[in-house]
Amino acid sequence: MFQFFLSKIKPAHQLGLLALLAALVWLSVFSLPDNKLKIVFCDVGQGDAILIQKGFNQILIDGGPNNKVLNCLANNMPFFDRTLEIVALTHPQADHLTGLNFVIERYNLKYFLGGPEGNSSASYATLMSKIKLLVSNKKTKIINPYAGQKIKIAGIELQTLWPDKDWVTESINNKQLTINNFYHFGGAVLGASTTKDLNDFSLVFLLKYGDFFGLFTGDADAGIQDQILLNNQNLGPISILKVPHHGAKNALRDDFLEIIKPQEAIISVGKNSYGHPSEELLRRLEEKRIKIRRTDLEGEIKIFSDGKNWYNAN
Repeated sequence: MFQFFLSKIKPAHQLGLLALLAALVWLSVFSLPDNKLKIVFCDVGQGDAILIQKGFNQILIDGGPNNKVLNCLANNMPFFDRTLEIVALTHPQADHLTGLNFVIERYNLKYFLGGPEGNSSASYATLMSKIKLLVSNKKTKIINPYAGQKIKIAGIELQTLWPDKDWVTESINNKQLTINNFYHFGGAVLGASTTKDLNDFSLVFLLKYGDFFGLFTGDADAGIQDQILLNNQNLGPISILKVPHHGAKNALRDDFLEIIKPQEAIISVGKNSYGHPSEELLRRLEEKRIKIRRTDLEGEIKIFSDGKNWYNAN
């Protein structure tokens, strides 16, 4: 069939076509992922978007405040891979959720992870309508992750450290979280109204891959870190920490830092009027000799691990 097709093309153009096909083959080969764990802290400005990848399996935590997350995915995923195995929204604030509206238009989602809490913004309503359509078409499953639950994919273990299900239940009983009938997906709930700070509900994940440990905190700041420690008493030294709340003054408790002892702290931040990252927080990290890395200074931050060793790829 190919020979017949080629015979119909002028000889002068055949060489160019063959060269193009060869280039596409080699591009596909060079796009094939290796077997290392790759973590990319995307440069999305003042917001969070983190791509975790191993082989052809990807986890995206948050989508940032704009469509810049698409550049990050395009730069770091094989061009022919249009599926994200897991997308997690740590909490429904614009600097974490807006980019997911663009992601859903370009990529397939197998699982969407999110807390029961929601907000009244147009961006969140748009995201929920898109999620609802995916679920109705049986393309995506929804999970409300709670402390203690583990997801295993491609040799990676993603353990939820927060929120605690009893804490969420207590918030409902105290009428700080009202489960309505707006977004029910079988056993999962999204979009519940709340009087509590949305940061308090932020999903917190501990990633384990061999001897490598990464802690992804969303905006779970000092206000709830005592609860996280109480519910995860075996939380030990980690390799990298995604600093919560873009390095705000109250991002980290000292006792929390003393227990997790990160070797490296990554701050996802852009130009802002909040004073992020806080000079006080930076000083505290420096005093503990924790290496600080910032997306506003470095752009994309990439970390690779083979399960025994890990290193910065940029």
